[in-house]
Amino acid sequence: SDTMCRYELAASEATKAVYSFDFVLAVEHSLEGRTLTVAAEVSNRDTRPMPFGLGFHSAFVWPLPGAQGSDHVITLDNGAEPALIRLSGGLLSFAKHPSPFKDGRLVLDHRMFDEDAMVFPEGAGEGLRYRAEGGPTLHFSFENLPNLALWQKPGAPFICIEPWHGMAAENGGSKALAERPYSQTLEAGKTARFAFSVEISG
Repeated sequence: SDTMCRYELAASEATKAVYSFDFVLAVEHSLEGRTLTVAAEVSNRDTRPMPFGLGFHSAFVWPLPGAQGSDHVITLDNGAEPALIRLSGGLLSFAKHPSPFKDGRLVLDHRMFDEDAMVFPEGAGEGLRYRAEGGPTLHFSFENLPNLALWQKPGAPFICIEPWHGMAAENGGSKALAERPYSQTLEAGKTARFAFSVEISG
């Protein structure tokens, strides 16, 4: 429609070559006023329980329009200071690092991403704000997405704000999908929903 688009991916011989389950993944983008909502539905069409993880990899401009030269800040709605973990060779290292948040507030610095993404397995809450003086404010709300990652490709003009439910395998741990941190197992015939919304103000 004028304000919504929906995409569906259904299991095929190609997908079953790498993921043996019969599934449908539907992703919907919708606009209402100044709010964008992105929702994903995972449906298990198989006769077996289906393990999976799902996450979004959404990028937003950095610096924000009108805010060149200003500090860019991410503020968690819950005011928390969630522990930080890092990736090593694409796998998670669960050695916890001190939180870069102070009272829920993080001033972004490009050097934070010299060691790849910053991953917060739990405690980041259900919403955050991304803003800078002189620019717009983006308020994010998360539904059924307990994990958060922040990432920037070196030198790129964006920041990725990534809510997940399910993460990479642990370094030295099992690589089985069902045993990865925060993976879900969906019973046959069931559907799970995940969503985030972004409201722009200012």
